[in-house]
Amino acid sequence: MQQAPIFTDDTIVFGLLMLTLGFIFYTESIKTGFWPKFYKIIPGLFMAYMLPAVLTTSGLIAPEWQTTSETGEVVNHSTSLYYVSSRYLLPAALVLMTLSIDLKAVFNLGWKALVMFLTGTLGIVIGGPIAILLVSMVSPETVGGVGPDAVWRGLSTLAGSWIGGGANQTAMLEIFEYNQSEYGKMVFIDIVVANIWMAIILIGIGRSKAIDKWLGADNSAIEALKEKVTSFAKSVKRNPSLTDIMIIVAIAFGTVSVAHISANFLAPYFEGVVANIESKTLRNTFTFLDSQFFWMISIATLVAILLSFTKAKNYEGAGASKFGSVFIYILVASIGMKIDLMSIFDNPGLIAVGLIWMSIHAILLIIIAKIIKAPYFFLAVGSQANVGGAASAPIVASAFHPSLATVGVLLAVFGYAIGTIAAIGCTILMKLAAGG
Repeated sequence: MQQAPIFTDDTIVFGLLMLTLGFIFYTESIKTGFWPKFYKIIPGLFMAYMLPAVLTTSGLIAPEWQTTSETGEVVNHSTSLYYVSSRYLLPAALVLMTLSIDLKAVFNLGWKALVMFLTGTLGIVIGGPIAILLVSMVSPETVGGVGPDAVWRGLSTLAGSWIGGGANQTAMLEIFEYNQSEYGKMVFIDIVVANIWMAIILIGIGRSKAIDKWLGADNSAIEALKEKVTSFAKSVKRNPSLTDIMIIVAIAFGTVSVAHISANFLAPYFEGVVANIESKTLRNTFTFLDSQFFWMISIATLVAILLSFTKAKNYEGAGASKFGSVFIYILVASIGMKIDLMSIFDNPGLIAVGLIWMSIHAILLIIIAKIIKAPYFFLAVGSQANVGGAASAPIVASAFHPSLATVGVLLAVFGYAIGTIAAIGCTILMKLAAGG
């Protein structure tokens, strides 16, 4: 946690983030000179992610910081922008992007989406023990430790996070009883490595056509879905009135409120149900059910899918998905500000373990995508549904087309369900690799 940045007021920080997004969209709209060449290589979504990281690295803003009070007490502070973006704007975006979805067309995307997701899961499961073996050859102390301090125990929390999400990560911390005073290191690696990988994926989106050509991919089903949604949007397109905009906002945030109300009821209910399961392993397998975030995202998506069968879908003609895209970009910027680019050098040994681990995940995805000729979309979203979960999988999916955000959510929810079991398997292999 760093010292206080120059700007600590969330109102000012939010304004800075909006200015960076405005700069990106303005320069991306320029059709001559330097900028078209730049954005042909570097996609705007990547810039929306990276510029806030530059602001954090330079000390202008920060996700967390410390100050010392007059009495000498250290006080921890943090921004609320990511929380607001992920808890309010993300579900609202999912609603607006799902309104015009054709569920049948989504299922017509076929088996390759699921195969790539499961490949990503397998890459995390085998990547951990392989990374430990490789690093132990060079620096055995980096992956050593005994008892609660054993590094493999800490890395189990990464496996939970990278296959499922925060609830699965916490479950692994409890199951394998890692020293909680050291847990911050693992959270740090999680943030740094996962965000480096997400940045690479975002860069790849700008080259997706060339990558698909190299993979020999057939993306006709994806294009058919995009064309279907685009054609529908054109058929109902109109200049939005103030009434249209207010109804779109009402649909979005009304659904968000329903999702929060439901999550506030369901999470404590299932917490009680899960707590009564006698088997510790089985109990921790289902800890994702007591996550409010899990229920919030699931219910918001479910309500949006139900609305897609009603006349509410016609609000796509008034720009519903464009409003959703605005919310997604704000979320991307708030994620970007969590990264201090210099932090990569803070703990090089464990960062190396994480990078090798993620590289194995990536290599396996590329190999399988090449074999089954899966489009880059399936590779990118399948990976992020594992590594990033419901917060970032829709971001990556919607970068291809707003109508595809639902695919990211559905796969991410599946990740929550299998996250703990798969992470336990990974941890057993890591323990063997570490000689524990």
